[in-house]
Amino acid sequence: MAKFHLQDISERSFLVTGGAGFIGSHIVQYLLANGAGRVRVLDNLATGSVRNVDLFRNDSRYEFFEGDIRNTEDCVRACEGIDHVSHQAALGSVPRSVKDPITSNDVNVGGFVNIITAAKNASVKTFVYASSSSVYGDEPNLPKIEQRTGNLLSPYAVTKMTNELYASVFSRLYGMKVVGFRYFNVFGPRQDPEGPYAAVIPLFVSGILNEKAVYINGDGEQTRDFTFVENAVQANIRGMLSENELAFGQVYNVAVGSNFSVNYLYGAIRELLKKEHNPTYREARSGDIRDSLADISKAQQLLEYQPTHQFMDGLKVTVDFFTRN
Repeated sequence: MAKFHLQDISERSFLVTGGAGFIGSHIVQYLLANGAGRVRVLDNLATGSVRNVDLFRNDSRYEFFEGDIRNTEDCVRACEGIDHVSHQAALGSVPRSVKDPITSNDVNVGGFVNIITAAKNASVKTFVYASSSSVYGDEPNLPKIEQRTGNLLSPYAVTKMTNELYASVFSRLYGMKVVGFRYFNVFGPRQDPEGPYAAVIPLFVSGILNEKAVYINGDGEQTRDFTFVENAVQANIRGMLSENELAFGQVYNVAVGSNFSVNYLYGAIRELLKKEHNPTYREARSGDIRDSLADISKAQQLLEYQPTHQFMDGLKVTVDFFTRN
């Protein structure tokens, strides 16, 4: 993985909430590999996996707190002595939020207020958090630019927009250095292919490899700005360690700036696996947006963000990971 910072971070302490999850564990991995003084993970293992953080258990700089962001005491304990927070803990998935909006709200909104309040009270230097491209809703224009959003289409999108509103208020009211990231379809190694809310790329790879039914929702011509996980890691590191005062109190698209259809994605995976396996088409999912493409110029200008992996670069790494594991 490329290096995204110049500072010496050997005396700094980091908290990654949801650090046993997919994106969180990659942020932890980067920090430990690049000399962080201490890296603490707060995770309740509801969607994260011990397998993801077993990689770090023999590193004396790594700490694991099993706890829940819905519990204020867990948040306070996790933030003690911390310089920088990367808040990744959340209950993902648009369909899950459609089925159970109450739990999504409890975790994503209540939990967010708990952790950002604990971070404020602990006087952390910077607080970065995961938002989502779902906040663009039915806004029809492409590419998506940060200041232009539409009507929200799912409870999940509401929770993420609410995070952004709270973050903006905490930034203005308390002077916190806060940065938000609207992730666009992040994928990569360690993304979970199991369960009813698994992401599309591990589902496709697993289904094709095991010759099981693979489903495409709708006609498959919907497009996404598929973003390799290392790009999301870069955004978090640049956000936490930014020395640009203009970068704070902002939200940024985290993507590549190019989009591909789900049908194209399926064909590319099938080609990489060298397998002939046809998908099954079914009804489109409620709450899903049709097309997605990010303008990443704001992150490039204020955070010096520059994607290291284009779509096919990341897809090759990801498919290789799943074929070996």
